[in-house]
Amino acid sequence: MWTLFLLVSSALAATVTYDFNISWVTAQPDSFRRPTIGINGQWPIPHITATVGDRVIVNVNNQLGNQTTSLHFHGLYMNGTTHMDGPVGVSQCSIPIGGSFVYDFHVKQPGTYWYHSHDSGQYPDGLRGALVVSDPDSPYKDQYDEELILTLSDWYHDQMPGLIRHFISYANPTGAEPVPDAALMNDTQNLSINVKPGKTYMFRIVNMAAFAAQYLWFEGHTMRIIEVDGVYTETAEAKMIYLTPAQRYSVLITTKNDTSANFPIVGSMDQDLFDTVPETLNPNVTGWLVYDLSASLPSPALIHSFEPFDDFTLIPYDRLPLLQDVTHTVQLDMKMGNLGDGANYAFFNDRTYVRPK
Repeated sequence: MWTLFLLVSSALAATVTYDFNISWVTAQPDSFRRPTIGINGQWPIPHITATVGDRVIVNVNNQLGNQTTSLHFHGLYMNGTTHMDGPVGVSQCSIPIGGSFVYDFHVKQPGTYWYHSHDSGQYPDGLRGALVVSDPDSPYKDQYDEELILTLSDWYHDQMPGLIRHFISYANPTGAEPVPDAALMNDTQNLSINVKPGKTYMFRIVNMAAFAAQYLWFEGHTMRIIEVDGVYTETAEAKMIYLTPAQRYSVLITTKNDTSANFPIVGSMDQDLFDTVPETLNPNVTGWLVYDLSASLPSPALIHSFEPFDDFTLIPYDRLPLLQDVTHTVQLDMKMGNLGDGANYAFFNDRTYVRPK
């Protein structure tokens, strides 16, 4: 019986192949035009989509000309294929200038993920995108009409190499992180999402930021949370959610029957994380649920405080119990400190990371 089951499962799985030529392009997602890392001459870069059980092959060629690179598939466990995980100096060497690498792995986890460069803090220069693993057996598969991907991110006008050099240097002894210049939604601003009345949409939401967490809300609409970081949850209603960098949510939103108005979607960077807040910074990014193309796009309503959903109250859909009877404890004490070069570093148990040479 099990042999038959494995044969059927194997026959249903597909091989999904992507050919990615990574190179510089010019982009202007806000008011500033700058070099950006694209794929196949385009930016934003493509989403990766697959179905549970599929084999994914990503053929990467590094055409940047001045930087090495890699790809990491964030949130996938990569059991048995850790050499395909992408962190340079941890599980692979960087892809050299002009070089190629083939990522080849199977996806076994359903949910919302993302992929990005994992080489020298490179991905905020543009090399990051959504990765979605569809699930034919999702407990929510019959509860929505359409899937949509919504990404959030911070955005810098300066390129990462210079920002990182200053960040980890004697000139920055307190370790103050670079403050973003803007916030983006689907790698743009003033995003419009056309919706139909009386429909339920599943929004797969990813915060692809380098640094900034974001609050997110859909004016006049309620989110029903069904997945966080690849884990199905019991349905929970929320008016606002908070996404840290790399965090993902899937939510259901049912549109109104009335099509006379359009509604803002608002992302707002958490400024409490910033050491300084420039007077010129707009921490918000706005899009719209568009019911009527001829109707106006209203400005977001002012709010006096952020009151996001408490994700500690979420309940896993499978109700897997917590592990009991701990027999061994590993304690990691994290702190920031300075070394002899005057720069600020992070430490675990009084040791900082030194990358292989």
